[in-house]
Amino acid sequence: MQPLGDQCRHYWRVQDMARTTDVDLVGAFRDGRITSHEWAAMIDLCRACDWGEGCQAWVQAAQAPRPIPSQCKNKARFALLKCEQELAQR
Repeated sequence: MQPLGDQCRHYWRVQDMARTTDVDLVGAFRDGRITSHEWAAMIDLCRACDWGEGCQAWVQAAQAPRPIPSQCKNKARFALLKCEQELAQR
């Protein structure tokens, strides 16, 4: 098992992934669709991911919005939040 990555770096990586995939994490938190514990769990999943360097390169090369990459350990959570976000906008 690899050591967890830096919390601050992965906080921003989760934010970058959300922005690139057009998921509004702040809005989801504000609307109660995600708790602070769930947000922290997303960061911890990111910290444990072995695709970190690939993720960073993917986000930097991305022209938003893009589909959530299959390598992302938070793919299911991002997909659910995106679906809820789209439903709320209707």
